[in-house]
Amino acid sequence: MTTQYFRPLARTDNPRPPGALALAGGWVWFDTVECLSRDAPPRLMAAADLPDDIRHRLTAPRAAVAGLGMDRPRLMGILNVTPDSFSDGGLFDVPDAALAHARAMAGMVDILDIGGESTRPGAVDVPAEQEISRTAPVIRALRAGGLTVPISIDTRKAPVARAALEAGASMVNDVSALGFDADLGPLAARSGVPLCVMHAQGTPQTMQADPRYENVLLDVYDYLAARVEQAEAAGIPRGRIVVDPGIGFGKTVAHNLALIRGLSLFHGLGCPVLLGASRKGFIGVIGNAREAADRAPGSIAVALHGAAQGIQITRIHDAAQTRQAFQVIEAIWGGDG
Repeated sequence: MTTQYFRPLARTDNPRPPGALALAGGWVWFDTVECLSRDAPPRLMAAADLPDDIRHRLTAPRAAVAGLGMDRPRLMGILNVTPDSFSDGGLFDVPDAALAHARAMAGMVDILDIGGESTRPGAVDVPAEQEISRTAPVIRALRAGGLTVPISIDTRKAPVARAALEAGASMVNDVSALGFDADLGPLAARSGVPLCVMHAQGTPQTMQADPRYENVLLDVYDYLAARVEQAEAAGIPRGRIVVDPGIGFGKTVAHNLALIRGLSLFHGLGCPVLLGASRKGFIGVIGNAREAADRAPGSIAVALHGAAQGIQITRIHDAAQTRQAFQVIEAIWGGDG
């Protein structure tokens, strides 16, 4: 039997027409769905004609993530305490600089994502002990200083996640989607924290070496569906799982654009969706911005598009600029003028 996929055509206009459905219980609505399959042309259908289980999956409010309601767009600020991350490597690998940057971002974002291993194209693995020494002391110092914003640990390794959780982290963000360390899923299950699973084709060392897909949107969806099931099998309920299509991780410019255009499909997984496109290389290619630090305008464009597709969490470098953009767009969405 041919698998069908249902992508809600997300809208933010006011007023909503009678019968429109709230997407994932949030700020976006839809009354039309694009029906996709691997062996037939796309077709449109009325949301009212969706099967009951699909309608429930697309409309049910998402559970809170690390105490944050998913009924409005949330910003995740990036803190790379590494010497070699693609955008800001070396800027915050000294503890005082990391702490100052984290405190500055904390007033502008909803959650901090702290990582001690670069996963840029070509990056090599970092020993767990070194990754722990970079991340856990920063998290512990932030908590000791009274910082209450949720903190996510960006790691593929269970020992690093364990040390971060003991230091005060409240979420695990695994770019390998439980594919690197078999102990990470059970650790997240025992700890009771949310887990983000991300799609990547290959490893950081190999992922940009001629990535190929049969249908990138549907291939990534199927991969994440399988990883969500794996996480559930490890004891993590779907309500604590976040999915990330992995922009830039084993994708060409065309692949990234196809995923961004089709973002609303991923709501069909029944989980909050995280979008991490900030300062990625494809933005530099399209926007003629060779240096990553010059890609804030393009990054904000992608972030606003994602929010308009109902994306609950947007991972960003440029906190102040993106916060302002979200404040304005949310005000525009909020009323009839």
